[in-house]
Amino acid sequence: MKLSDFDFDLPEQLVATRPVRPRPAARLLVAHGAAITDAHVRDLPGFLRPGDRLVLNNTRVIAARLSGERRRDSPHGSGAARIEITLAAPAPDGTWLALAKPLRKLAAGDVIRFGPGLAARVEERGAEMARLRFDRAGAAFDAALAAAGAMPLPPYIAARRPADARDVEDYQTVFARHPGAVAAPTASLHFDDELLARLRAGGVETSEVTLHVGAGTFLPVKVEDVASHRMHAERGRIDPDAAAEINATRAAGGRIVPVGTTALRLLETAADPGGRVAPWAGETDIFIHPGYRFRATDALMTNFHLPRSTLLMLVAALMGRETVLEIYAHAVRARYRFFSYGDASLLFPPR
Repeated sequence: MKLSDFDFDLPEQLVATRPVRPRPAARLLVAHGAAITDAHVRDLPGFLRPGDRLVLNNTRVIAARLSGERRRDSPHGSGAARIEITLAAPAPDGTWLALAKPLRKLAAGDVIRFGPGLAARVEERGAEMARLRFDRAGAAFDAALAAAGAMPLPPYIAARRPADARDVEDYQTVFARHPGAVAAPTASLHFDDELLARLRAGGVETSEVTLHVGAGTFLPVKVEDVASHRMHAERGRIDPDAAAEINATRAAGGRIVPVGTTALRLLETAADPGGRVAPWAGETDIFIHPGYRFRATDALMTNFHLPRSTLLMLVAALMGRETVLEIYAHAVRARYRFFSYGDASLLFPPR
């Protein structure tokens, strides 16, 4: 398939820059194949059955966006330049991969100072990212990052307004536990404690897994042949208890419903061809696009995604490309709010 097969027209005014409050007041498009129902996230218990299981991503977003000044006194030149950094992923050697703007103004050996409490040296500049080594590690790095950094809002929001104090709460799920993500698992932003309690009371169980969403989720697909695209790796973990819960639900006839594409990608990475999920830890670069055969996923709750994105391709793999484009056309006509702070969909693939 071609990249252009996953394009659609989206009015700019439908791109959400703030979430609705309370969280479950967001709208919910429910699709059983091509059959669509318009609802709200608060109605979710009515679309699930006792014995179903939601799989939640409990990663916690770090303050990964940094603004600093490059200092240089080297053969590459001298002087200062403002640099915007978004951390992408840590490396085993203690460095960080990072998106940088403007990347062309960085060279190996440069030092970027992010205020009085944090600095980093450029170890390497690649084609898309730089590799940085910070001047502290462990708890000292975590504290300095929290003080100097901002919530890493997606580019389409950051271009319209800066991150502020509201985003510290809004861009974090109520069950975020394990720091490491540089983007939120946005479908999970619609849940609050009351909705989770109502789901449990209705017999819908939950399991938590961890996938630390990387900044690569914001990078555009640059190849026309979709199959040749390569995903950036992201770190994840499924504990033995979560794997056992998921397998027991499937054995009992319940449905497994990942909340968000991140939870889905992790499940599909850890599942064998028969759909059994094993405890798992490591990095995944799984790329799900039409033609993929799902192993452990019966339905998906997810937000509305960017045109020509890998996330839209994943949804098309689950529902069928033509069906997804029909669903998105309905969402546009019905004025659903799109992307990270937007509304949600609950997608049951055609039988």
